[in-house]
Amino acid sequence: MDTAVDEDATLMLAYAQGDLAAFEALYARHRGTLYRFLLRTCHDQALADELFQETWSRVIAARERYQPQAKFTTWMLQIAHNLLVDSYRRKRPTLDGEAGELALAQVEAPAQEQPEHALSDFEQRRRLQMAIEQLPDEQRAAVLLRLEQELSLEEIAEVTGVGRETVKSRLRYAMNKLREQLAE
Repeated sequence: MDTAVDEDATLMLAYAQGDLAAFEALYARHRGTLYRFLLRTCHDQALADELFQETWSRVIAARERYQPQAKFTTWMLQIAHNLLVDSYRRKRPTLDGEAGELALAQVEAPAQEQPEHALSDFEQRRRLQMAIEQLPDEQRAAVLLRLEQELSLEEIAEVTGVGRETVKSRLRYAMNKLREQLAE
């Protein structure tokens, strides 16, 4: 384990023993990471706020059961991801097979400007952000965990609750879609 992981695990274990300052340190260290992940994944500030609070509530509730088997951020993001998936399941009707493919085919992609000149760094970043927002939920979550949180394939698999090969596939499909959208 690296130093940050040891510090986070130590803080969480101290919090489990009643050290409120340890929780405050964990919260200060990881609140931005958690909120950015939720907001960028769900694109709904009210939902992100709700899931942010619920994630921290679950961290608090699980303090006595916490075991530092993975990095604290991986464990916390796994809780957030599971809450996000549960939220999607409650809100969205399910379509399977051909009905799902047909519904996705009918969704129009937003019109994007295609300037003739070379794009500035800001414009390129914005186009990348917009392209990431267009990815399916599972692919977007995998890309954000990889690019913004710098998690390994194994850590992403742990956070999302799928196998390593599934994560690789999601990232590969996402990167292909991003390349196509950015090449336009």
